Amino acid sequence: MKQDIDQSGSLTADLQNRLAFRLYQCANQLNKTGTRWLDRHDVTTQQWAVLGALVRERWVNGIAVRDLAKLLMVSRQNLTGVLSRLEARGWIERVVDVNDNRSRLIKLTAVGWQRWADMQEDIASFYKESMGNLSNNDMIHMLHYLDILRENFRAIDEAQGGEE
Repeated sequence: MKQDIDQSGSLTADLQNRLAFRLYQCANQLNKTGTRWLDRHDVTTQQWAVLGALVRERWVNGIAVRDLAKLLMVSRQNLTGVLSRLEARGWIERVVDVNDNRSRLIKLTAVGWQRWADMQEDIASFYKESMGNLSNNDMIHMLHYLDILRENFRAIDEAQGGEE
């Protein structure tokens, strides 16, 4: 393992601060520009994320709210409002879990599937515009490092008694 040249730790502290701030800026920009990009579909980035999760083959028959919240790494309280708006538009529905009649699962409706299909061209162009100058190798490396950070944040949250 290589040792850092800066033994004082001040460079490390500065880099950590800059990285955390850059992540904050990118998250805000993603939210703002992504929502604006899909404005003609009347979809926010939060709704986009929910729809994107629900189209995964694994969950086409539905997913429990707690599992969806865990997947999206949001609180159930925050997810509830998004789900209510999507349900009011007829894009999702709550169905009885065949394995537990007391439980409800969230799944896309036919209207939700159509909305997702209608968004695909704009989603692809957004990705091309926002990530077009990144190589596949760049994106693989970025995913690797973001996965490490995500796991570190998850561990901190769990240690603080946060939602799982």
